[in-house]
Amino acid sequence: MDRREFLKKAALGVAAVAATSLLEHPAVATANELINNKTPNMMKKIMVIDGGPRRNMNTAAMLESFANGAKEGGAEVKLIRLYDMDYKGCMSCMACKLKGKASNICKFKDALTPVLEEIAEADGLVLGSPIYFGDVTGQMRTFLERLAFPWLSYNDYSMTAPKKMPVVLLETMNGTPARNNSKGYGSMEHCISAALGDPERLVAYNTYQVKNYDRYELAGFSEEAKRKYREEHWEEDLQKAFDAGKRMAKAKE
Repeated sequence: MDRREFLKKAALGVAAVAATSLLEHPAVATANELINNKTPNMMKKIMVIDGGPRRNMNTAAMLESFANGAKEGGAEVKLIRLYDMDYKGCMSCMACKLKGKASNICKFKDALTPVLEEIAEADGLVLGSPIYFGDVTGQMRTFLERLAFPWLSYNDYSMTAPKKMPVVLLETMNGTPARNNSKGYGSMEHCISAALGDPERLVAYNTYQVKNYDRYELAGFSEEAKRKYREEHWEEDLQKAFDAGKRMAKAKE
């Protein structure tokens, strides 16, 4: 091998080593992860929507337990209490259906608008409501109108959300597993399944309506029986909510 050929091969060898070292550099590795949509240490954001009126009763406690599990799993959690907000249901303005301007996020502007925009970019969604007269609360139903109607196409009747994400539908109720009139989230559950994916359901049955039954006209209920059921099931219900939160936080994209 003559001197010129030796120097050429040596230069190529040095270049190869330099290139390998560069590719292994943390900054280049991070850039490659970004290109491949694998951003390192990206914290998931989970939106928790409380459709119950009472801050310290069953639905709030179940959602708090879910949120604690999600936080332990490494997620960022944002809790929204619908009863604290001034908003309306679907206004039938049809702004989300305008030709050339169709949107799968509600275009009506009020206090709910930023919440709907945050949900569109979230990594998980949890809806919680007590069951009144067999249904979720009016506030939850009103919220769901604004969330789901923009997903619906009147061209082909498909349901398309801005992105798929895991969903938990949580209910608390006075009824028992054997005797209740709950329709849960009703037709909205179909919309959620079609647009976001099949939801996980969490139900806490036979919950306390009040903390002191002696103060209210509730003779149709046995406080003793309620207490016994609660002692046997309530902590388990809270644990199920906590586990569901942790599971959602750790779920793969």
